[in-house]
Amino acid sequence: MWLIDTLERFGGVPRAQRLGRRLSELLPGLQAATIEGLMRKVLETGVPITDYEYVGWSWADPHRRHAYSTSFFPLVGADNSVTGVCYMVLDVTERWNVRQLLSLVNEAGASVGTTLDVMRTAQELADFAVPRFADFVIVDLLEPVLSTEGHGAWLTDAGPAPIKPEMRRAGMSSVREGCPEAVARIGDRVDFIPPPHDANLLIEGEPVLIPVLDPSDELWASEQPERAASMREFGLHSLISVPMRARNTALGLTTFLRSLNPVSFQPDDVLLARELVARAALCVDNARRYTREHAAAVTLQRSLLPQALTGGTALEVASSYLPADPTDGVGGDWFDVIPLSGARVGLVVGDVVGHGIAAAATMGRLRTAVQTLADMEMPPDELLAHLDDLVLRLSAEIEDSAAPQSTTAFLGATCLYAVYDPVTRRCTMARSGHPPPVVVDPDGQVSFPEPPAGPPLGLGGMAFEATEIELAENSLIGLYTDGLIEGADRDMGLGMSRLGELLARSDADLATLCTSAVQQLVPVPQPDDIALLLARTHSLGADHVVSWDVPVDPAAVADVRARATRQVEAWGLGELAMTSELIVSELVTNAVRYAAPPIRLRLIRDARLTCEVADSSSTAPRLRHARSTDEGGRGLFLVAQLAHRWGARYTGDGKIIWAEQEIP
Repeated sequence: MWLIDTLERFGGVPRAQRLGRRLSELLPGLQAATIEGLMRKVLETGVPITDYEYVGWSWADPHRRHAYSTSFFPLVGADNSVTGVCYMVLDVTERWNVRQLLSLVNEAGASVGTTLDVMRTAQELADFAVPRFADFVIVDLLEPVLSTEGHGAWLTDAGPAPIKPEMRRAGMSSVREGCPEAVARIGDRVDFIPPPHDANLLIEGEPVLIPVLDPSDELWASEQPERAASMREFGLHSLISVPMRARNTALGLTTFLRSLNPVSFQPDDVLLARELVARAALCVDNARRYTREHAAAVTLQRSLLPQALTGGTALEVASSYLPADPTDGVGGDWFDVIPLSGARVGLVVGDVVGHGIAAAATMGRLRTAVQTLADMEMPPDELLAHLDDLVLRLSAEIEDSAAPQSTTAFLGATCLYAVYDPVTRRCTMARSGHPPPVVVDPDGQVSFPEPPAGPPLGLGGMAFEATEIELAENSLIGLYTDGLIEGADRDMGLGMSRLGELLARSDADLATLCTSAVQQLVPVPQPDDIALLLARTHSLGADHVVSWDVPVDPAAVADVRARATRQVEAWGLGELAMTSELIVSELVTNAVRYAAPPIRLRLIRDARLTCEVADSSSTAPRLRHARSTDEGGRGLFLVAQLAHRWGARYTGDGKIIWAEQEIP
């Protein structure tokens, strides 16, 4: 047997020891049987075998695996007989490492980052690397990365890092069941940074390679005693720590350790670790950004919808809201319950075309506008007319601007607005292209009163009309969006019938009834946002409401004032008697002096004590700030100071000036 000097160096066995011996005797770690089989095949067939690759250990470099490409050629004699084999070896370790790196990185692309969840992505990185690359892997992420709130400025390269950055264990995996090597569990706060414990490692440092861990080293024994004990117990002998960074943002630290695998990490392994962590870091950053944006969208939606619904003593209310996309959690449907003067309550439900953040932003604008217009005591048909004008104006502004139409344009909206008066038990409603409300009387009879549909908001040019109905005590009225009744068959008539049947079950409490109706009516998959607002009506009887006709005579003011004071005391509200007397005196005096008959005073005891003075004049009251030399002009100013709130609303016969006081 002959061999050149290079092959002698590859194997690490002197030439004199090789001669006359088989490969299996010389290099027991080599694939000797396979190689000898290939040689035998070449001897028998005379056909060369080229570029057979394998991985093995070299005695010349026992701490590193090498990849070899081997070729075998027959040695042919003068008589064409095969007399031997030429064995040619090429060290292709670098090429093999690059190929393995690319293969592992590509494989990691399919296994890491399958979801937009930060913790899940961290765990997928740990699971992928064990046991392919390491025996124990931990992924620690910075606290701000796991938070949905804004991160600290130091996360970027622009600022210094704190001495001990706050991190939490986000993922870990081990070849041993249960990760017994770990000194912290998932979710625990950690501050592990490998020696030399420089926090700037997270921002601008290079990966840390410790080929041989020594648990007796002072850095471990004194500063990390628990980890030093784990090294000794489980034989953790080699470490690579790689900072996780993406898009100029520090995210955390990933640490790879070996124990059962006796081979220490080498500089070549750092490249693979860096690539794995870089890919995972990008996925973590994507998940972090998505989580933060999603949280912002959901926060916006929740801030735009009412935080707590109350109908006072006039209505018992319950609601349910389901966005079409539960992942985004935002949509264009909205509802509201608005307390009005005179113990009345406004109910509104609306639907903006589309889903997501653009629809939610449009919905927020419309809901705010409805609240403002309702606070101005507008009747339902007039309120919708003003809302329609607002949508037309906003749409025109968007068309004239350079803003992207896909994110800001009004694509259309519908709305139903109703006002319930518990004194008269009358409900006045108007709608703009919206489905009619459902009403269930105390006997379980279902009806769908249909005020004129009116055009959807934003079309303009058409009037809205209001309808008034009377609701018996304990009637149920439901306002909803079309997504609730369309169903999989897209038959809205059938959906309305199903809704009526579900709401006719008067035995269930309102919240349970609302939730149950939505659960049973929602189609799968859910194509549209869904909102349902239910209200059970109550009335205010004679013991809560009193009224008197007021003669157009200044002398009558004293008698009316005395009656009102006695009534307030009879209701057990003696603490409000004096302020009520002053409010009644000022409002009635103004009506007698400046308004037209008939004049009527009404007191309502509800969640608040309300004083109303009605007259047939349409002249609006004006709050004046009288000078010290003026003899009058302080009436409404005094009312405004004494009352919780006050205002005016117009009726078909004139106007009503009202003032409310909080009941102690």
